[in-house]
Amino acid sequence: ECSGPFGAKALGIENMAQKAIQGRGVLVDLHAHFGYARKAIGYDDLMRVMQADQVEIESGDMLMLHTGFTHLIMQMNRQPDKETVKNSGLGLDGRDEKLLQWITDIGIAAICADNYAVEHYPALPPLHPGKAPMLPLHEHCLFKLGVPLAELWWLKDLAQWLRINKRSRFLLTAPPLNLPGAVGSPVTPVATV
Repeated sequence: ECSGPFGAKALGIENMAQKAIQGRGVLVDLHAHFGYARKAIGYDDLMRVMQADQVEIESGDMLMLHTGFTHLIMQMNRQPDKETVKNSGLGLDGRDEKLLQWITDIGIAAICADNYAVEHYPALPPLHPGKAPMLPLHEHCLFKLGVPLAELWWLKDLAQWLRINKRSRFLLTAPPLNLPGAVGSPVTPVATV
C-alpha cells in the first residue's frame, strides 16, 4: 500500500479492482483495413472502418482497437527488428480534434488496444505552435474525461473470431490488480463471445 505523501487516495486503482471492470466491449479491426502500416488514425479513418464493418459504439462501451502490433512483435520470436517496429504501428491521432470530440460525445468507458500507448507515438506535430501535450489522447482521456486506456493486449484471436462470425460486440471483463494508491495496473482481460 502506498503511504505517506505519495499515491492516489480517492482515485487509486484499488477502486476499480474492487468493483471490477466489466461491460460491453466493441472491437474495431483497424488491422484488417490498414495492415501493419504506420499510421495515425483520425476520426475520418475510424468512422470509415466502423461503417465498412458495421460497428456501432454506444455510451458506456469499451472501445477495443485491433492494430496487429502485438502479433507482429510476437512473430519476431524475441528478436525484434528495429526497422520493422519503427515503420509499423497504427494508433489513434491524439491531435485530431474531431476524434477527441467524438470520444467525449459518445461516452466511451475505456479504450483498449494491442499497441503501445493506444495513440500514435510520437504524436503528430501540433496544429498550433506553442505548448502542446506530448501524448494528447492521454491528456484528453485520462486527465479531462477519466477514461482509462489499456495497451499491449493480445487481440488477434478475438478479432479473428469476431470477423468470421460477423460480430464486433462481446462481454469484456478486465480486473486490475488491487494495488492501493497506484494509478495503474496490469489487467487480465477476458472476452466472452
